[in-house]
Amino acid sequence: MTLKAYRDTQRVTEDPRATEYRLFGQVTGALIEAKSRALNGGPLAEALDWNRTLWRTLAADCMDDRNALTEDVRAKIVSLSLWVAKYSKQVTREGASLDPLIEINRTIMQGLAGAA
Repeated sequence: MTLKAYRDTQRVTEDPRATEYRLFGQVTGALIEAKSRALNGGPLAEALDWNRTLWRTLAADCMDDRNALTEDVRAKIVSLSLWVAKYSKQVTREGASLDPLIEINRTIMQGLAGAA
């Protein structure tokens, strides 16, 4: 089976929460690697951008009225997305720690794992 066929099958059969968990795991892994290797410049920006893109996508989904989450949870996710974007700038401009971004992602992963 080709990689594309495997991915297509995975998209059809994987539970949405499992997909979100897997994606958070990949993004968080990139942040952890950036921290452990003390990356800067382009490689750090790539990890941060991937994380921001994930959170921006979640926020956009939460703004859709068809989203089944409660309004309160949706608002909190949008708020976290805004914080992630703002804090990511502090990481690149001021050398702030990646730890808060990693911890938020891990917390979301724990919630996704508990809800699965």
